[in-house]
Parts: sequence; structure tokens; C-alpha cells
Amino acid sequence: MARWQPDAGERLRAAALDLFAEQGFEQTSVAQIARRAELTERTFYRYYADKREVLFQGQEQLNDALAAGVAAAAEPGPLAVAVQVLDRAATFFDEERRPFSRRRQQVIDANPELLERERAKMAHLSDALAEGFRARGVPAVRAALAAGTVVSAFQVTFGLWVAPDEARGFAELGRAVVDELRSALATDVAS
Repeated sequence: MARWQPDAGERLRAAALDLFAEQGFEQTSVAQIARRAELTERTFYRYYADKREVLFQGQEQLNDALAAGVAAAAEPGPLAVAVQVLDRAATFFDEERRPFSRRRQQVIDANPELLERERAKMAHLSDALAEGFRARGVPAVRAALAAGTVVSAFQVTFGLWVAPDEARGFAELGRAVVDELRSALATDVAS
């Protein structure tokens, strides 16, 4: 194995996803991932703390960008903020990233421990967004509800975006989800 090869992080990520799909997340070791990528375990640990991080790396940057969307929104209402936040998320979820995101979600969906981590990630995001709403002067309970609304819109948008036959972009889907949410809130739920 060469001591240094270009795109090591990407190669490790691709190797990990291939192995997770072939033999399962639990059955895949860091050594196998490194070997598949034709790198060393030491190189793996330069890029990722553990094999879960192949799937979750970058979460803090996403949280920061989405929290900045709350701060930058021109209107204070949760639906207007949701549009702003989803537009910011669209910069992370471009077409180049969609194949990875689809494969990543399949691995997460197939592993309860990863689903739990994904839920914790969403709870952390909700806390960050609630803090952003509170910083705008929104009372605590309303801030928590608004943050939950935005996170729900994000989750639905992401779920649609990674669906196998979906071709629309993240921003377009986000606006459609917010429109659906607006309609749902404007009508009597019992009707």
C-alpha cells in the first residue's frame, strides 16, 4: 500500500458503503474498510473516529449552517424560517451527493443502533434551532415548537430526496413540503 494516495477519505467512504451493503454494518470492520480502499487502518483513523463516522461526519457543519438559516431568516414565523433553513440545507444536498445519501440512508435504516444515532442527531439539530429562535426573542415553548416544525420539514424533505425514483432537487422538495405543511395547518385536521 502506498503511504499517501489522493482522495483517501472519499475512497474510505466508498469502500465502507460497499462493505456495509454487501455484508452489513455490524459485520464490517475498520480493517476491512481500509483494505478495500487499499489504505491502512491508521489512514482510516486519520479521517474517521470510527466506522459510524463514515455515515455521520459533517453533522456539526450542517447544524451550524441550518442554525445560521434561523438567524438569517427575514421573517420570524416557523414556516418562513423553514424555507430559509431548507434552502441552506440544499447547499449540502446537491445532486452529486444524492447517490451517497441514498446508500447511507439504506445502511442507517437497516441498523437500529444507527437509527438511534440518527434520531439523536435530529434532537441535537432541534436544540440548535430552538436556541436560534430564542436568540431572535421567541419565547422558549414557541421556540421549541418552531424548531420541531423546521426539523420535521427537514426530515420529510430529506426522506423524499433520497427516495429511489425522486429527481427533484432538495430546495424544490423543501418548498413543496413547507407548502404541504401550510395547507395542513390551514385546514381542520379532522376533515
